[in-house]
Amino acid sequence: MNTRILRLNKAGVPLQWLDREDAATLLVKGLVVWSLGDTTVTIRGGINCHGLRSILNIPTIIATNGDVHYNDHHVPAVCNRLLFRRDRNTCMYCGDQFNQERLTRDHIIPRSRGGSESWTNLVAACRRCNQRKSDKTPEEACMPLLAIPFKPNKMEYLALANRNILSDQMSFLRSGFSKHMRIN
Repeated sequence: MNTRILRLNKAGVPLQWLDREDAATLLVKGLVVWSLGDTTVTIRGGINCHGLRSILNIPTIIATNGDVHYNDHHVPAVCNRLLFRRDRNTCMYCGDQFNQERLTRDHIIPRSRGGSESWTNLVAACRRCNQRKSDKTPEEACMPLLAIPFKPNKMEYLALANRNILSDQMSFLRSGFSKHMRIN
């Protein structure tokens, strides 16, 4: 299982996903100040000269010392994988769902008219709708958007970035979701 550990700062602000080895290092070095969650990840070590095997249970949500301040105005980079996940693999014009290979990113305000590569100017679109909309705005093409595009906050971004989120981790992240977030 490829379980990742959610790392928070000591104030409870999510920072990143860690692999279990990095989380184990923080735990063994005494850098974890508190933890949350109902589940743990178990790492089994080698057998010592007395025939005993070392076992380390790592909580799935850990808080570490470090910077308490977090700039929530930081905009995470847009990539197709996360954009399509934000839009639930749904074309924001026709409403049909597609696999990622059949989706494209559409600029609401076309790039030729100064449209930016930003979360609020990009939506998932099927190839057919993207070609039909062409170099027009949704209003000009008579293709209204089915949802308002939004910039994910840090908790939403972390939820989009990990496909294997445990229930206790998702419960923690959901507490910081905006009303726009539509993740399963």
